[in-house]
Amino acid sequence: MQDLFSKAFSLVDLGGYGHLLLQGTWMTVKLSLLSFFLAMVIGVFTALIKSSKNVFLGFLATCYTTLIRGVPDLVLMLLIFYGVQNWIGQLTKIFGWEFIYIDPFSAGVITLAFIYGAYFSETFRGALQAIPKGQKEAALAFGLSESQSFRYVIFPQMMRFSIPGLSNVWQVIIKATALISIIGLNDLINAAVEAGKSTNKVFLFLILAAVIFLIYSILSNIAFALLKKYFQIGVKEAN
Repeated sequence: MQDLFSKAFSLVDLGGYGHLLLQGTWMTVKLSLLSFFLAMVIGVFTALIKSSKNVFLGFLATCYTTLIRGVPDLVLMLLIFYGVQNWIGQLTKIFGWEFIYIDPFSAGVITLAFIYGAYFSETFRGALQAIPKGQKEAALAFGLSESQSFRYVIFPQMMRFSIPGLSNVWQVIIKATALISIIGLNDLINAAVEAGKSTNKVFLFLILAAVIFLIYSILSNIAFALLKKYFQIGVKEAN
């Protein structure tokens, strides 16, 4: 994929800053994809906990989703980035370990995944509630274990109901990656601003960054349409 971006940017005269924009684009793609998949894992586990009968864990999961949805993303990013680094620094000091530094990319992935995992949990919880209870009972009656019934029966149906919500949150994640530049990550926005300042063409490079984000969003919509079609196999929709 990086070679493809290189060929695309070689066709445009960017004053020698095409490579910088390419690196920023690739960083944004990696950041968004890793954050998305980690957020999905957090969302599935949180949804299962909130759907279980464990009152204490359910209370903790509710506190997590309430906190995330009630505080602005930018504030959470700064709190998580500086807070986690500070907590790890104190732990290493207490146990006499070598200092562990969290680089901006890892911090960005953890931060976005932690924030949007809460939104995914509500999406998955709604999808789980849309699945008839008889589906799981039938799977168990056929001799499947709890994990097998979730993998082969519940999960595919949960994904089918979740695709529209996942697509919406994914679009928000793509745009939220731009906020990560404030913690020092060399993403697309950071690269566009640096290239614009160096060439005195800030507007041009920001327009290019906006076009790249738009293309990325369009490609994402196509991917989600294919996913929706995949999980709709065997399901007949009403006209």
